[in-house]
Amino acid sequence: MRVEGKRIVITGAAAGIGEALARRFRAEGAAHLVLADLEAPVALASELDAEAVACDVGSSEQVESLVATAGEVDLFCANAGVAFGSGIDAPDSDWALAWSVNVMAHVYSARAVLPDMLARGSGYLLHTCSAAGLLTSLGDAPYTVSKHAAVGFAEWLAATYGDRGIRVSALCPQGVRTRMLMQGLERNDPAALAVATAGTIIEPSDVADAVIEGLAAERFLILPHPEVATFQQRKATDPDRWLAGVRRLASR
Repeated sequence: MRVEGKRIVITGAAAGIGEALARRFRAEGAAHLVLADLEAPVALASELDAEAVACDVGSSEQVESLVATAGEVDLFCANAGVAFGSGIDAPDSDWALAWSVNVMAHVYSARAVLPDMLARGSGYLLHTCSAAGLLTSLGDAPYTVSKHAAVGFAEWLAATYGDRGIRVSALCPQGVRTRMLMQGLERNDPAALAVATAGTIIEPSDVADAVIEGLAAERFLILPHPEVATFQQRKATDPDRWLAGVRRLASR
């Protein structure tokens, strides 16, 4: 898929990866952009000649309203996410929010856009899932569990609707210089420190570059950090050895 001439919705669009996607899609000639976040990203939308919408992606009603506002959607980018930097002691409210934003928001958006996409026989879903959904996120149990679920849901969508014209990609970056990660580093959150230790921290614009290439190839896994594919292969080949390596990383 090439984004030129396409109608695109992006959640979590106010900053970070969402903002970088919006800028890149506009540069690539997208026909119409709908940018959604908890607070409507009005300034960014004005700059990019896009539409700004306030939306809590953890609400099925608000996601349905977002899609109704957008009209026909060629590409829906379920990009909003939350992280906590907490382990088994995370409060139930954190677990619930992680499930709501990192998983159910993807379910709500797919439910909302699929009927029209299936009727047209074409459409694309881009789900931001994180490398944590393929590997793990040291120091953040709710994030790890919910991102694994997000990857699983994206796989299910691709398997179920791939022969009906629906394309699905799971975007799985590792460390990205976003507000979420940098604030975590400032707080010395174990999860953020582990990400910084594990590999290179790239820019959101690098993620957008990888997305453009991945969409063009209609690749299921979009990996802005190519080394994630190697880590995933090691995990699948020898899980015990891989876990031993992760524990060594944690000890550092």
